[in-house]
Amino acid sequence: MSSENTGLPVRSEILQLQPCVHGGLVRETAQKYNLDESDLLDFSASLNPLGTPFQYYNCSLEELVSNNTEKLTRYPDNRYLEFRDAAAGFIGNQDRENIIPGNGSCELIRLVAECVVEKGDQVIIPQPTFDEYELQCRIFGARPVYINYSEIPQISDELLNSSKILFVCNPNNPTGELLSRSILKDLADRCAETSTLLFVDEAFIELSDPEQSVAELVKDNNFVFVMRSLTKSFAIPGIRVGFGVASQKLANVLDNARLSWNMGFVSDVVGTKLLKMKGGVYSSYFRDSRKMIDRERKYLIDRISRIHGFTPLDSSVNYILVDVSESVMDSKELSQRLAARGILVRDCSSFCSLGDEFIRVAVRNSEDTDKLAKNIGELLTEWGQEQGNKYLESKLESASTGNHSGRSTCEYYPCHYPGQDCTFCFCPFYPCEDERTGGQYIKSTGGGKVWSCSDCHIIHREKIVEQVLDVLMDENGDTKQNLNKAWERIVEPLL
Repeated sequence: MSSENTGLPVRSEILQLQPCVHGGLVRETAQKYNLDESDLLDFSASLNPLGTPFQYYNCSLEELVSNNTEKLTRYPDNRYLEFRDAAAGFIGNQDRENIIPGNGSCELIRLVAECVVEKGDQVIIPQPTFDEYELQCRIFGARPVYINYSEIPQISDELLNSSKILFVCNPNNPTGELLSRSILKDLADRCAETSTLLFVDEAFIELSDPEQSVAELVKDNNFVFVMRSLTKSFAIPGIRVGFGVASQKLANVLDNARLSWNMGFVSDVVGTKLLKMKGGVYSSYFRDSRKMIDRERKYLIDRISRIHGFTPLDSSVNYILVDVSESVMDSKELSQRLAARGILVRDCSSFCSLGDEFIRVAVRNSEDTDKLAKNIGELLTEWGQEQGNKYLESKLESASTGNHSGRSTCEYYPCHYPGQDCTFCFCPFYPCEDERTGGQYIKSTGGGKVWSCSDCHIIHREKIVEQVLDVLMDENGDTKQNLNKAWERIVEPLL
């Protein structure tokens, strides 16, 4: 597609792009469902659940910014010397010449793509993974080649030889998988031999296992670029700041090519302060963060695994990927229904290869996790009641035409009984909450309570079914009214 037939002076790659909507989910959800933003529980953003270091150390972000307001009236020093010194010290064994300051992860990915790939170049993107790699490379005309994330250690020399960049998110987003330093070191050596840039995204490494970082490999390898972000680890998504680590030769080229003054004074001042934290990735803040994440992740996995149709996958970091393919709802419907209840989870249908069968859930404290599990349980009950009502309507329509709608076998046995002819395939009065029927509340897999009809036989009696059907097919009332009539006239006298 050329500019002549679109009326726009832009390349075809740009015309195919979709707008980024990240960050608008909270506001849009609050507006759509008339909720207060502060009341939303956000499991979609994978931030450090310990909170910002400012909260942790009881120091003031406002004071830090206000003490530097004089910087508001002048251009930043585009060299960002203090920030680069702080970043080098934070990861250890680096010099400021190895550091490229960035306005968050996305800008750094864009910078590398812009400097490395040309139209028609091939880039390797393991799947599933962070979609910004593909987006930024496509802008410059690159052609993505996909492999499974698990295939990274066995990637062929032939594929590396034909590719400009291999992207590795470690820990991976959204799966939480973490490759060992030894695997990546071997891969870095192979990439140097094939002249393929190994781009390692370590945005979550501080919250996982910093021992697996490969930042020090850049010292002797011009074909390794490591990206770090302060957004997730320090829980400051509103302040866009990160940095790249590369050999001095590569870092110098990238630093020359980046946008001038790409960080404002707030990002510069706050980022420098945080990166100067005593102990760096081994500070008490990050040690306590990792302990909390490990504890709360285990609790989250345990709670989610109890819910029928939900299968949480193992993770090394502060989020888990949950397979909902066996659930009654796909990821889109589930995330939308939870949003209406004020709970946000990440619908992973936008990740290549995941379809609508996965959600990503951030690690939060156990109280929030309990609320999530409780709401999912209520949501599944609500969904079942809705489907039951729809099914009842179809059964009534079938019965009104004289067609027999019963079945002598049922996939829900042993909820039903051998040889019975089930007319409704569910109880139209569920949940009646009347223990005189033999029903009772039992503990659910989600940790709450659910109404069980296992000891109730009333609705399975043939004569009772016929009487209930007669009332439900009364044209003078709606289904809800007729259900009340049927209960009062037919079931109540039997109790």
